[in-house]
Amino acid sequence: MFGLVVAVVFVAPLATVVAAGLAGSWTGAVPSDLGFEHFDDALTGESLASLSVSLQTAFLAGGVALVLGTWAALAARECPPWLARVVDGVFHLPIAVPSVAIGLGLLIAFNEQPLLLGGTRWIVILAHAVLVLAFAFSAVSAALDRLDPAYRQAAESLGAGPLRVLTRITLPLLLPALGAAAGLAVALSMGELGATVMVYPATWKTLPVSIFALTDRGQAFQAAACTTVLLVVTLLALVLLGRIRGRAALR
Repeated sequence: MFGLVVAVVFVAPLATVVAAGLAGSWTGAVPSDLGFEHFDDALTGESLASLSVSLQTAFLAGGVALVLGTWAALAARECPPWLARVVDGVFHLPIAVPSVAIGLGLLIAFNEQPLLLGGTRWIVILAHAVLVLAFAFSAVSAALDRLDPAYRQAAESLGAGPLRVLTRITLPLLLPALGAAAGLAVALSMGELGATVMVYPATWKTLPVSIFALTDRGQAFQAAACTTVLLVVTLLALVLLGRIRGRAALR
C-alpha cells in the first residue's frame, strides 16, 4: 500500500512531467510525436543561462546558510537556556513565514542606500540564504545533540583550548551532518520560487522563474522539459554532495 501511494503521489507526476517534456503533442491518453526538441531548447539560450543562475545561487546561498547556521548552532549550545530558545525561534522563523513575505520584506528593506541590493543578484542570493538557513541550523543542532560530550571533555582534559577543540574535534565529527545540511540547502534553493519572484532582476533569473514564465505563456511542454533538467541537475548535485559526506563519514 505504501508503494502504491508513493507511485501515485510522487512517481506518476514526475513521470508525467518527463513525458510532457518529450511530447510534441498530447491530445489523447498518451503523448505523441516524442522527441528531444524541447530538451535541446532547455539546454540552450535563456533556459541554460537560468540553470547556471540557479546553480550559482544555490551553492552561494547554501554556503552562506551553512556557515551561519553552524555558527549559530554552536553558539546556542554555549548560551543560557532562555537565550538558546530565542536563537532557535529566530532561526526557525523563515519556516513559519510565507516565502513571498520574506521576498517582499527583503525587497523593501534593501531597496535604498546604504544597503541597496534591489535590482542585483545579491538580493536573490540573500533571499535564498534566509529561506534555507533554518534547515541548516536544524540539521547541525540535531547533530550536536547526538554528539558524545566525552570527546570534548577528553580533549579539554589534555589541555586543548576552545578553538582547538572546535577545529580538531567538534567540526570533524560534524562533517556528515554538515554535508547533509549543505545538500538540503542546495536542493531547497534550486526549487525556490515564491521569494525569488518578488526580488529577482531581469539579469538574474533562476530556472524556476523561467519555468513559471513558460507555463504562464502556455508553453507547458517546454516548461516540462526545463523542469526535468532542473530535477536531474539537482539530483546530480545531491549525489556529489552525498559522496563528499560519505567520505567525511568514513574519515
